[in-house]
Order: sequence, then structure tokens, then C-alpha cells
Amino acid sequence: MKERSVNPATAQAPTEQPPARNRRKVFLVDDHAVVRNGLAELINQASDLIVVGEAATAEEALEKIDAGVPDIAIVDLTLGDMSGLELLKHLKSRQPLLPVLVLSMHDESFYAERCLRAGARGYIMKNEAIEQVEIAVRQILDGKVYLSQRMSDQFLLAVARGDAAKIGSPVNQLSDRELEVFECIGRGLGASEIARKLHLSVKTIESYQAKLKEKLHLKDSSQLFQHALHWVERR
Repeated sequence: MKERSVNPATAQAPTEQPPARNRRKVFLVDDHAVVRNGLAELINQASDLIVVGEAATAEEALEKIDAGVPDIAIVDLTLGDMSGLELLKHLKSRQPLLPVLVLSMHDESFYAERCLRAGARGYIMKNEAIEQVEIAVRQILDGKVYLSQRMSDQFLLAVARGDAAKIGSPVNQLSDRELEVFECIGRGLGASEIARKLHLSVKTIESYQAKLKEKLHLKDSSQLFQHALHWVERR
């Protein structure tokens, strides 16, 4: 077969991404490989961003991030070995200059403020368009905070009314650790199971259960379980 000649003046060179050294480095933390793969595919298509590492657990994330600090980390709240909130606090302590974007299925109206207090620079829900992740990442890398418009408006209204710390139900007033225990109760875990999951003693968990009943004005463990179960189901 006769080969066609190509005119070098009119031939188009293939599109190439900039070298990795010229792109901002992103680290992904999510216990679902499908989610990580989808995010990596999206981010690596961008001309200014590149995924340089992934982790499925908090422990793995801390080890890898310490070994080579990226420009930004994207972190899920639900991890097998540690809550995302606890991971945020560890990252803030160990890598105080590392900006973190939380990407989660949990309702931002409940968790966004907690994540910002724990050290995150932004919060985005997984039901948002995936392209919105790029927007959030770039905004945070520019030194800004990223929240949805709805959440930003809610914060501003709360500040204007002087009740920023009084948003929502009494559950909102729980500490991060109390909330973890409360959620575990709602998922049907007993004190010993919660203790193993959170790496605490059974006695400590029982103490948290007593505090929860007091703070939520509940009479007994049965009421605490029902309240926690309904809260988990509504999330």
C-alpha cells in the first residue's frame, strides 16, 4: 500500500500535558477505589493539577503525606481506621501548611463547620457535579475557603444573627468524639465494639454514653439508641 506523504507545515502535533513538575500535586484519601480512580482521572486531565498519591486509610495517608507533602489533599470523612475529622486534626498538627478539601457524602449543613474547625479549607458533597471538585481545589490553592453557596449563606446569616454556634439540633452541640460515639450507637454497635473501633476503653465509651444522655436530655440507653438510630437514618 502506498504511503501518504504528510506536509510538516500542516500536520498537528499531539496535545501534551505540561511536565508533572509544573502541575500542583494532589493527594487523595478515600476508602473506595472507584471514587479514587474517578477523581484521579478527572484531576489528571487538568493542565495544572496531577494526582501524586492515594490512600484508603488514615494511617496510610499520614505515612505517605509525611514522606512527600503534596500541595493539597482531598479527604473523605468516612474511613475504616479513623474518622476523617480525626485525620484532619492529625494533618493540621503534622502538616499545618497543607490545605485540605473534604469530599463527603455527609450533609454539609452538619459537617462543614466541624471540618473547618478541625483544619479543612473547604467542604464539598459527593452529589455535586464532579467538575466542581476542580473548582474547589483551585479556589483553595489560591488561598481561599470553598463552601457551596447555600452553606456560605447559612454561615453569614448565623454570624449576622449572632448565633453561629447555635445552628441546628442539640446533636450539633456534641463534641467531635461524642458525635462519633453517637453515630456508632445509631449503627447498632455495642460499647465493646465502639471501643475497638475508636481505640478507646469500654469504660471511656460508657462515660461518653452517659454524657450523651445528659446533653440530649434522654432518660436511658434505650432512648439514646432510638434517638441515635433515627438520626443516622435521617442522614
